[in-house]
Amino acid sequence: MGVTYQDSNIRMSQVAIHNGTVYLAGQVPTDSTADMRGQTEQVLARIDQLLAQAGTSKEHLVSAQIWVTSMAEFDQMNQAWDAWVVPGRPPVRAAVEAKLAKPEWKVEIMVIAALPEA
Repeated sequence: MGVTYQDSNIRMSQVAIHNGTVYLAGQVPTDSTADMRGQTEQVLARIDQLLAQAGTSKEHLVSAQIWVTSMAEFDQMNQAWDAWVVPGRPPVRAAVEAKLAKPEWKVEIMVIAALPEA
């Protein structure tokens, strides 16, 4: 079974699909002037778009990796996350403080989801 790539450039793909599993690249905010909650909401909206494009949704999340630039703002990220995640279906998750590729980014999120069974 092959791998399908979506939204690719020379360096990376935003989505890879293999054997019923959808892998998303780390997603970052488009408006870096927003606060942590606002940036997280932007990232989660982009994740929704990419999952839909791949034929799945946040209802089928398996895991999430979250990087934040400051644990002092961790609660703001969690407020956006808690409002977004499907009740009763939270994925396994890791969240760490890290320096991101651009200093204006406050959060990056990478998820893995299953394709719904046909």
